[in-house]
Amino acid sequence: MKSNANKPQNILLHALWQKRIIWKLAQFLGRFWHLIDIRHRRIAMRNLELAFGKELSEGEREAICRGAFIHLSCVLLELPCLFTIDADNVGRFITFSGIDNLFAAVNKGKGILAFTSHFGNWELMALAFSFRFWPFNVVVRPLDNDILNRLVDGLRSQGGNRTIPKNDSVRTVLRFLRQGKSLALLIDQNVDWYEGVFVPFFNEIACTSKALATLALRTGVPVLSIYNFRHSDGRYETVFEPEVQLIRTGDSVADIEENTALFNRIIEGYVRKHPEQWFWLHQRWKTRPQTPLSEES
Repeated sequence: MKSNANKPQNILLHALWQKRIIWKLAQFLGRFWHLIDIRHRRIAMRNLELAFGKELSEGEREAICRGAFIHLSCVLLELPCLFTIDADNVGRFITFSGIDNLFAAVNKGKGILAFTSHFGNWELMALAFSFRFWPFNVVVRPLDNDILNRLVDGLRSQGGNRTIPKNDSVRTVLRFLRQGKSLALLIDQNVDWYEGVFVPFFNEIACTSKALATLALRTGVPVLSIYNFRHSDGRYETVFEPEVQLIRTGDSVADIEENTALFNRIIEGYVRKHPEQWFWLHQRWKTRPQTPLSEES
């Protein structure tokens, strides 16, 4: 149980969130960020063009781009509030749906392989899950700044979650899965060609990590898609989708590719519902089969 030593500050932070003052601040900060950060604005607009092509007009893509900056500003402003969350108050910030899907997978007794993306408030989702249900083991890429990395890692682990550095994860991950533990991976970011496979994501192919498909096919552990999104009242909702039915043909190379494409389609499905809540500022389509995109790195 958390200490109540900072209770007045906690109440203030909760009030800022629940009265949507944080969101109002994010509107200003996000629009300003969008205006001055030319590099990331170009990356986001290029990503939106690759993703949607002629499905959306330039004006519609610009609106999503601006909305993404505002959303990310809100996520950043919400970070201090996450340090005040515990098992008693987590429901003020986030709700859960599809819980039957979660327990249907858990009851198989093999653990869970959960995949998610940089969508909604992904840090809140992981933290809230640990307080509402049980701690997860999460494969992460450590941040480049050591001080910031320690701060974020402390936030992620305060509910009992354990982070596993991506570069040292294989042996640890396999051991945890053999023990029937839960494991989460974020699979929506660009990877180098030797780490992934080129499969469709929106209207373009994207080099996508093959780790999840490889682990799932090798171990038989149930695979769940989990995501969260912000409602208009500022509270988030975490959704547990039904267990993914893997494609198994006996051709391991083809199965890894087909299942990775399947995971991408699932992520694309919920991003399309709330496109401004995805991390468009990342160069998702940077790695190409032959020549790189003529874009800033």
